[in-house]
Amino acid sequence: MSALCEGRVVIVTGAGRGIGRAHALEFARQGARVVVNDLGASADGRGGSSDPANEVVEAIRAAGGEAVSNGDDVADFAGAGRLVECAVRSFGRLDVLVNNAGFLRDRMFVSTSEDEWDAVIRVHLKGHFCPARHAVTHWRERVKAGEKVEARIINTSSGAGLLGSVGQATYSTAKAGIAALTLVQAAELGRYGITANAIAPAARTRMTEAVFANMMQKPNEGFDAMAPENVAPLVVWLGSRESADVTGRVFEVSGGVISVADGWHEGPKVDRGQRWEPTEVGGAVRDLLGRARQPSKVYGAS
Repeated sequence: MSALCEGRVVIVTGAGRGIGRAHALEFARQGARVVVNDLGASADGRGGSSDPANEVVEAIRAAGGEAVSNGDDVADFAGAGRLVECAVRSFGRLDVLVNNAGFLRDRMFVSTSEDEWDAVIRVHLKGHFCPARHAVTHWRERVKAGEKVEARIINTSSGAGLLGSVGQATYSTAKAGIAALTLVQAAELGRYGITANAIAPAARTRMTEAVFANMMQKPNEGFDAMAPENVAPLVVWLGSRESADVTGRVFEVSGGVISVADGWHEGPKVDRGQRWEPTEVGGAVRDLLGRARQPSKVYGAS
């Protein structure tokens, strides 16, 4: 039996540690050739080193796989272009882009600085846009040349992006934007043979260990539900040819659990048939809220 992603060419951003590292290793185990992208920065995005990416590449090669490292900044448009060029130059093409890179600078909203806001929005939201924009150009050019493309974009949202999280206003905003971006990509890019899906993972990483120390603690025995390796199987399947009929979805994944996130829907409505008077709005809104489904609580809210 051939491996699930035999011969596929995959970019994984933020692949030097944690969830991204697990993605890269599993793609390679399933026969893919992998571009391991990582700046080697700290958990808050400062500093940098090529060591984490190089170590993952060495592990893949030691297991008989093919991989190259890349240290470009995914939130720099030119750098993201070089990242896609690295895949094409090294392996002849690109088939799968896994956008995973990110970091945290958590604050309560009232304490969040402009610099912290800009840095987190940049790495998560712009860091999803830039590589995907260059990847889509590559795929569209191949389609125009008469080639059949079976391309995949896999984005990384978060439960914080789906529900919000106290103390993580900036991160939650970025991750919510990623979920919406995924829906638009799926709607626009299907004509080129490109699917777009997102995951909202829960696993032990440098970021989550700092925020949810008790939840992320490794058990002394038994199944390690928070191991980052538990997230990779879904991502690898979404990157395979088998997933061609799945697009525009956000999946929550943790441990042995996979679920489909149930996003925004139109709720109950009322139509007065003419302009409302402000004094009439309160009663109508309270009636609508009484008939609407109650929203899930924001993470960390009492």
